[in-house]
Amino acid sequence: MLMFHVLKPDWKSGAVERVSTTFLSDPDRKVPFRIVNENTAKRYLTGSDFDIESIQPIGDNLWFGDEFGPFLIKTDKNGKILQVFETMVDGKPVRSPDHPAMVMPAAPGPVTFQVRRSKGFEGMAASADGKFLYPLLEGPLVAADGKPESKEGTAYLRILEFDVDKGAYTGKSWKYALEAPTNAIGDFNLIDATSGLIIERDDTEGDPALACAAGAPKPDCFNVPAKFKRIYKVDLGQADGDGFVKKVGYIDLMDIDDPNKVAKQGGKDGKLTFPFFTIENVDLIDGDRIIVGNDNNLPFSSGRALGKSDDNELIILKVTDLLKAK
Repeated sequence: MLMFHVLKPDWKSGAVERVSTTFLSDPDRKVPFRIVNENTAKRYLTGSDFDIESIQPIGDNLWFGDEFGPFLIKTDKNGKILQVFETMVDGKPVRSPDHPAMVMPAAPGPVTFQVRRSKGFEGMAASADGKFLYPLLEGPLVAADGKPESKEGTAYLRILEFDVDKGAYTGKSWKYALEAPTNAIGDFNLIDATSGLIIERDDTEGDPALACAAGAPKPDCFNVPAKFKRIYKVDLGQADGDGFVKKVGYIDLMDIDDPNKVAKQGGKDGKLTFPFFTIENVDLIDGDRIIVGNDNNLPFSSGRALGKSDDNELIILKVTDLLKAK
C-alpha cells in the first residue's frame, strides 16, 4: 500500500512519534492505466502501481515524484489522486521500461525507452511560492545512441521545471554533473530562490572501520564499505552555457564532526559516519542547520552493523559555511 506519514521526532530521547498515516487512493479513476486494486471501491494504490520517492506539499494538495513512469502525481490532503502527469523533456515524452504504455514486441526487436529502470524521479524541490516543482531524475537519460547522456565523459542528470498552476512542464531544464557515472542522487530541496541541496551517493553501504582486508571478503566484515556519501549545495542561477548547475560546495557524510558525542549510534572518537546505501532525505531547518535521513530498505540494508537491519535514522547537522557559500 502507498501511504505517507506525519512524524514528530523527539531529539532528546531519540524516539519518533507517528502522528498520522494517509493512504493514497484513486476512487475517481484519474490514474490512466489499470491498477492492482482496479475493481475495488476504494482503489487504494500499491507499490506495483507507482514507486513514489519524493513529496512536496503545495497549498491544500500534495505532489509526488514517481520512478516507474516516471510520473508526477497530484493528490488532495486525504491522498485522493487528482491528476497524473507524463514526463516531458525538450518537448517530448520520456518513459522507462516500466511505463504502462511500454509494450514488448511479439518478435525480437528494438525496444526504445529514455529512462532506465528505477532511475525516474528521486528528489523533487519546490519553489518557496509553490508555483514551480523541480523533479530530478536519479539516472541519466538514455540518448538516441543507447548510451547515458554525458558530456566529455561526465554523466549528468536532468532537473526539470514544472508549472504547478498550468499543470505542465515549462520546457526549461538544468544538468547536474555526477562525480562518477555509477553514482545516484538521493534527494533535492531548494534553500532559496535558486540554490538547493542534493544528496549524491555511491551504491555501497557499511562502516569502513569494519571493512574486510583487501582481497579477503568474509561474512564478519563489509566487503565493499560505503565511500561516497555527500550533500552538495548547487546553484541553478549560476548554471553555465550548457545548462550545468554550479556545485558550490559539499559536506561529507562519511566524516561528520561530533565533538560533543551527540550521536546516539554510529559515533566514535568525536566522529560520525552515515554509511547507508540509500540516504534519501535532506531539507533546510534554518540558516545554520539541515536535517538528513536514510531509507533502511527494511529488511535488506545493513550499513550500521553487520547482519542487522538498519534503522531509519534522522540527524540534524550544523552546516553554516555550506549554506552561506556562494
